[in-house]
This record gives sequence, C-alpha cells and structure tokens, in this order.
Amino acid sequence: MSKVFKRKLYERLLKWKNERQGRTAILVEGARRVGKSTLVEEFARNEYQNYILIDFNKALKETIALFDDLTDLDFIFTALQNTYNVQLVERKSLIIFDEVQKCPRARQAIKYLVADGRYDYIETGSLVSIRKNTQDITIPSEEERVTMYPMDHEEFRWALDDEVSIPLLKISYDKKIPLGAAHRKKMRDFRLYMLVGGMPQAVDTYLRTKNFKAVDDTKRDIIRLYEEDFRKIDPTGKIGQLFMDIPAQLYRSAGRFVAFNSIGGVSEDKKAELLQALSESKTTLFCYHCTDPNVGMSLSKDLNRYKIFLADTGLFVTLCFWDKDYTENVIYDKLLSDKLDANLGYIYENMVAQMLATAGNRLFYYTFPKDEKHSYEIDFLLSRGNKLCPIEVKSSGYKTHKSLDAFCEKFSSRIGCRYLIYAKDLVKDGETTCLPVYFTPFL
Repeated sequence: MSKVFKRKLYERLLKWKNERQGRTAILVEGARRVGKSTLVEEFARNEYQNYILIDFNKALKETIALFDDLTDLDFIFTALQNTYNVQLVERKSLIIFDEVQKCPRARQAIKYLVADGRYDYIETGSLVSIRKNTQDITIPSEEERVTMYPMDHEEFRWALDDEVSIPLLKISYDKKIPLGAAHRKKMRDFRLYMLVGGMPQAVDTYLRTKNFKAVDDTKRDIIRLYEEDFRKIDPTGKIGQLFMDIPAQLYRSAGRFVAFNSIGGVSEDKKAELLQALSESKTTLFCYHCTDPNVGMSLSKDLNRYKIFLADTGLFVTLCFWDKDYTENVIYDKLLSDKLDANLGYIYENMVAQMLATAGNRLFYYTFPKDEKHSYEIDFLLSRGNKLCPIEVKSSGYKTHKSLDAFCEKFSSRIGCRYLIYAKDLVKDGETTCLPVYFTPFL
C-alpha cells in the first residue's frame, strides 16, 4: 500500500459527506501520481462501515459491462458485492470509481446511482474532460468536482512531522513581522520543498533515503509515466513535446509560451486540442495574459497569449536537466547553498505559480511596453475585492521593482496591495511589500 500522508483535501471530502448526505457524488481529479487514490481509500476506511473500490485500470470486463444497462440496479449491486466480496450497508457504504475516465459509462451512471440513494460515490480521475472520455456520455449534474494538487508546503512539512511551522509563519504574515534570525532556516526548509516537490512518491523517497539522486530518479519515473499518458492521447508525441519544453520556454523569458517552437506548424484547431489535453492532464498550470488589468480578469484574458508552468516544482527541477545526468543538475547544489543564478529565477516563478494556484487563484500576468525593444512585466495579478494586487517575483534578495512601479503608476486607481516576492526577509519598501517566497500561500 502507498504511504498515506495527511492531505488537506480530506477535510473537503468530509464536508461533502456530512453536508450532501448522498445527494451528490464527488469527483477528485488531478495529475497521475498526485495521491488521489490513496487519499480516497484512506477516507473510505475511516469514514464508512465498508467500501468497494473499482479500479477501472484493471476491473474485469464483466464489471465494466455492468454500467451499460442501468435498468436493474439491484442486479448491479449484487454483482459488485459478489465480485469484491463486500456486503454493502445502506447509507453506510461507499463505492469508489477509481480512474473513472477509463469507463465513461460508469461516470454517466452516477446520475441514476445518486438518485437511488443507497450508497455514497466518489470518483477519481485524470484527463477526465478530454474529448475521447466524454464524447459519448452525458456528464451528470449530480457530480461535484474538486482538484487535487501536489502536496503544498504545509503538507510537505506535515510529512516531516512538523505541524507548527506554517501556522507560525501565518501569524508572522498577518502581523507583518519579519522573521529576523529565523528567516535563513525557513528559507532552507523551503528550498528543500522546492527540490523534492510535492509528489507523494518523491516525498516518500526523500523520507526513506535522504538522497537527492534517489528522489530525482523517482521524479524521472513520474515524468516518463506522463510521457506515456500523453502518447496514448496523441501518438505523434506533440503533447509530450509541449510538456517537456516548458522549462526551456520559461528560461527564454519571451513573455509567452510559443507552441510553434515546440511542435512546429499545426492547424489552429489541432494546436488548441493539444493544449487543452495538456491543461486537462493537471500536470501543468496555464497563466493567461490579461489585456485589461481589472478585477474581472477572466473577461479580458487572451487565450492566444499564455505561459505554462509545471504543477509541481520538484518535477520542474528534474525536467530542467532532463537530458543530463543527475550529477550535472546544478539546481540541487545551488538551491541548497542559496547560490541560485539569476538566470535560474524561473524556478522561483514556477514555485509561486504553483502556490498561488494551489491556494485557489487563477493565474494571470500582464506586459506593457517600456521602450521600442523592451517591456515591463507583472508576473502575476491577483484580484482582491475591487482592487488588483500585482506581484513581481525575483530569485534573489535584490529588491528593485521597476515593473511594479510602472504598472502601479499606469493603473493607480485600481491598485490595492503590491508585492515583490523574493528570497529575503519581509520588509516594506515604500508602497511595496517585499515578502519572502514562503509567505506566498497567504496572499
């Protein structure tokens, strides 16, 4: 059995169980190997008298065929109980559809199973919305959807038996108190999280071995699994090429991801299909350019201008040196020793994107001309109330913020708080609050 880590989504599932009382099913979607199945089975063991887990990756053909005809639910339940040797108890049992994208008919059946009301239902899946997994079914309105991300910083600290660090950081953030002498240790702890990442397998490997090469090998196995998944969707390998090229495109700092540079010329429809599949895999985070920075940024996002980040910065660190041996991946040593080159600052940008998205924020950025050859860039824009909160990210302790200043002057009436996220302690610099990167989730 996989090692069970404490995850925040457990409380969301508990809220669903207690409030919905079987009136809806809940679908937990997320990237492969992010911990969905482990979490849901742990929840089933703790919160129900018993449960049946149907893993559609390896379910019997006869089990899959049960969902082709829903006219006799008694027959379906009897067959499932006999197959899995579990006696279900009305309103006290859970049925889990694991990797439900492999059996779209089971997902469609949720409407009738929920209406029947005897049991609760949780689905897990990745790539649940791509066309081939939805084209012949009606998506049930009785299905709630939640996204599971890689382990966040606090969950990572929990895995290290540290329950107090993040609550204490939250107090310091709320009161805007610099950490002083404690800052160096907190940054060292945070850099460890950046290197290992939040994929449960990678965290488990680190806890068992304390060996970064072993952790890197685990992350490479996960990336290879993603490549295989992408090739099943698109045998040409173009989705995989888009994924593998993310670090290189961020490194070039071109202000946008250029699909042509990764996959060459394809039709606009095909490009849109490939990018949608990449987004639906939940392995990536799309950050869209906002043409009119305002609180309703979704209304003015440019679908043709975007950046792509990895959903897990630990995987990002490994992907940066994919074609080289672990010993050549200088990020591990440089991050640990706090000597990361400025040209590796995109690692911090990926980390901030990950933390903002995990905290429930949609990702937007903004660029505007500085002169004929250069542009100002606001790395991230948050909407808070009726104001904008612009964010600039730096990998160093250097606290200049020319882009922030120019942006805030240009849109002065729209600005609330403004933030520079960097590697040093909290300090106020005029109207700008300079925050250590580990404060990002609290914004």
